[in-house]
Amino acid sequence: MREFYKKTFQKQAVMRKVIMSLIPIIVGSIYFFGWRTLVLMATITLFGVATEYFFEKRLNKKVTEAVFVTCILFTLTLPVSTPLWVGIIGIVFGITFAKEVFGGFGFNVFNPALAARTFIYVTFPEPLTISWNVASSGFPGGFGKYITPAVDAISQGSPLIHFGETNTMLPFKQLFLGNATGSLGETSGLLILIGAFILLRHKSADWRLMLAPVIGFLTFSSILYLSNVSGAQHPLFSLFSGGFLFLSVFMTTDPVTAPKTKEGKWIYGVLTGIITTIIRVFGLFVEGAMFAVLIMNIFVPIIDEAVKYIKTPRKKEVSA
Repeated sequence: MREFYKKTFQKQAVMRKVIMSLIPIIVGSIYFFGWRTLVLMATITLFGVATEYFFEKRLNKKVTEAVFVTCILFTLTLPVSTPLWVGIIGIVFGITFAKEVFGGFGFNVFNPALAARTFIYVTFPEPLTISWNVASSGFPGGFGKYITPAVDAISQGSPLIHFGETNTMLPFKQLFLGNATGSLGETSGLLILIGAFILLRHKSADWRLMLAPVIGFLTFSSILYLSNVSGAQHPLFSLFSGGFLFLSVFMTTDPVTAPKTKEGKWIYGVLTGIITTIIRVFGLFVEGAMFAVLIMNIFVPIIDEAVKYIKTPRKKEVSA
């Protein structure tokens, strides 16, 4: 088995550290929503690896361990009750059209996990916007269940949907700890911050790419909130609701799709936070973070080139 793994997969130490940082969130997801978390994750991983293997085998290349990270991240952006076939379609689409068509790992423009999530979000909206499950609390929580009960009203959905329907905010403590309805890995601010600490401790992510989106998000959210703009939420409530914090830690820090220049990372991150706020407050979609990251993925090469151009010293023209 070990020899087969060595022949099939390309070892990537950084990706293994990312997986390590995701372990607390995976365990938390099981606690909050039950063991179906692992069933969904295993199914998506199986088909994600098979998809990349199909493309790489034809080129006599190995499957990258980055595919495991993509599959785990994609799973954690989904509700626990997501039909397995929807998850399969999503990951096959993400690996194929956001990674392999660009030439595989290192050449992709878009984050494959986010591309997969966005595709099924607009194609199969019901499982991702209506079908939610109650988050467990107390012991043993979801460890004693296959899946937690489904909620029976849309107003009992994710914190952002709950706010949109009732104009009331869930307690901050509930949002921070994670026992709130939502996607698997996005409910607990505490576990996401623990994951961020592990990433930074092992130098597996750039702190600028984590901090810049939060700065842009909180700054613009505060401006709109203090200006009493309709639909603007309290900045801290908005930060710990939905997937923005999760994406700031694990998606914007993707070394392939993020800028390489220091200044570019700040621009990229701040604009991601601002665009997320704009979509949430003025757009039709409750969650804007995934769209914001994909939009900014498009502009990464331009941002880096612009930064390099501005920083490159130019000789003064000498008049004849």
